Amino acid sequence: MYTTTAQDSSTARPRRYPTDTTDAEWALIEPLLPTPACETSSGGHPEQHPRRDVVDAIRYVIDNGCKWRGLPADFPPWQTVYGFYNRCSRDNVVLALRDSPREQIRTRAGRHHQPSAGVIDSQSVRAAETAGRDTRGYDAGKKVNGRKRHITTDTLGLLLGVCVTGAHVTDRRGAELLLRYLRKTQQRLSLLWADAGYAGRLITWADTALGITLHIVRKITGQIGSQALPRRWVVERTLSWITQARRTIRDYERLPAHSETVINWAAITLMTRQLTHQPRSKTGTEVPHPHRCAR
Repeated sequence: MYTTTAQDSSTARPRRYPTDTTDAEWALIEPLLPTPACETSSGGHPEQHPRRDVVDAIRYVIDNGCKWRGLPADFPPWQTVYGFYNRCSRDNVVLALRDSPREQIRTRAGRHHQPSAGVIDSQSVRAAETAGRDTRGYDAGKKVNGRKRHITTDTLGLLLGVCVTGAHVTDRRGAELLLRYLRKTQQRLSLLWADAGYAGRLITWADTALGITLHIVRKITGQIGSQALPRRWVVERTLSWITQARRTIRDYERLPAHSETVINWAAITLMTRQLTHQPRSKTGTEVPHPHRCAR
């Protein structure tokens, strides 16, 4: 699975890490990357390192949580990798890398490529010293000094959008920022399930200003401890999947926008793995499984 043949010109290094793209994954990712500068009318120097190796390096950092300067020596120089990572974020390439696999998964599952319903939730995480002090805060409810991730998924648990704020920002305020973005990118979205933290004036505002119905899923009467609740468990599972990438366990990024990029890259890996994973039957033949996430 991770071997490199002599005919494979997309990479210059052996496939040795679990985060390395498979041939099937690279076939999904490569067409979504911007055209190299040397192939455009404005011109530019040819890229010295295969793009596949650069993408593999980004995935390695996100999954293993190492510093950019701590990349293993078989990857391209960290300056090259970080520069490409920044350009993908600045030019919204990372959003295309996130949205295209999601739409393909939905289509393969027999659904419209854009969802009409989703689930919203937040997660407070501690911030490292590298996070700007003016971009973090204290979540008194969770007793966390750091940042808060506001995310929305479709009903399959696939990431639709993410907004990172200081942990002191309320769920309702974070939801306003996220829903404004979703209204621009997800025209069919009309229903969202949420927990009681989103109750109140947000329900009226979302309905009148954005045309989105917010349905509150409350805890079961007499519930003690954690329990999976209808609809809400989908987004909670996605948050759990995302935090399997070590770079997301804490917030190490200087700016919230950088944190959003990290979360998007973690989701990209999850979805490309899901699209290309082929479970094996008892007879050894590969069978399709559109809803399973290989992680």
